[in-house]
Amino acid sequence: MIEPTLNYVLCPGPGAPVVSSGNSSASAATHHRMAYWEWNATGNPAHPHVVVCVHGLSRQGRDFDTLARALSQHARVICPDVVGRGHSDWLADPMGYQIPQYAADMLAMLAQVHQQAPITTLDWVGTSMGGLIGMGIAGQPGLPLPVPVRRLVLNDVGPVIQWEALQRIGLYLGQQARFESLQQAADAMWAISTSFGPHTPEQWLDLSRAMVRALPESAGGGITLHYDPAIAVPFKTLTQESAVAGEAMLWQLYDHITARTLLLRGAQSDLLFRETAQAMAQRGPRAHVVEFEGVGHAPTLVAGDQVAAVTGFLLSAEGVVAG
Repeated sequence: MIEPTLNYVLCPGPGAPVVSSGNSSASAATHHRMAYWEWNATGNPAHPHVVVCVHGLSRQGRDFDTLARALSQHARVICPDVVGRGHSDWLADPMGYQIPQYAADMLAMLAQVHQQAPITTLDWVGTSMGGLIGMGIAGQPGLPLPVPVRRLVLNDVGPVIQWEALQRIGLYLGQQARFESLQQAADAMWAISTSFGPHTPEQWLDLSRAMVRALPESAGGGITLHYDPAIAVPFKTLTQESAVAGEAMLWQLYDHITARTLLLRGAQSDLLFRETAQAMAQRGPRAHVVEFEGVGHAPTLVAGDQVAAVTGFLLSAEGVVAG
């Protein structure tokens, strides 16, 4: 079975002295390293079609293993660990954990990938936070991209984010518990992730493997969640008023998107309401909307129908998807 390779790119902005991966960057005073996973089963290491898959707020790049395996027969698939998560460095300043820094890191990554092998077709799949980053990348025509984003998949996210959902996420974000085993950690994560929809125990355990990191024996051993707890710092400064104020900017980005767009929505999502999805279908890139019953925020792109919706959209000649 194909497995990804782990790569790193140096990005502007100082990294913290101690990072989640256990490796400190020589340039930590001015730069941080972002990790990304590359999948390629095309037989061509320089395949010109690149699909970037970016995860949600407290997740990491291995979330996309199932989808990436399916897409990697046809394209190079790049799945970053957004800074502060997974194998990426942590930031010296927690207030850097916001969309502008994340978008800048993605531009650095794309420049490196393009330098290694020229990109002629660029697609983007973004779950929740990864979708907001994608809107920032695809909705600003002047950015130094290798090529414009051709097709964009927004997974359960849009310009209007429900305040109640943000409050729910804020209850657990940054709470770093200690676990004795992967199964114990997986069970704890499932307790706050049932909105992801039905998963077999095996599927959930697979999704949980990359969500933890080992604690040093000097601290008693065991495992904890993979991310820097400080990613919660800017999140907790958000107010209902500032969230509403940000909607106008997000709609402006959305309305400037020229990429053909697919919007996935969990039918029971508390973050992306149906009214917002309907508005996204009528303005800007006029997204094609596909809903998944029995799923809230956010579809994990593991179930067969979810994978088929994305692969069909990205790989078909006209970007048409059933549903």
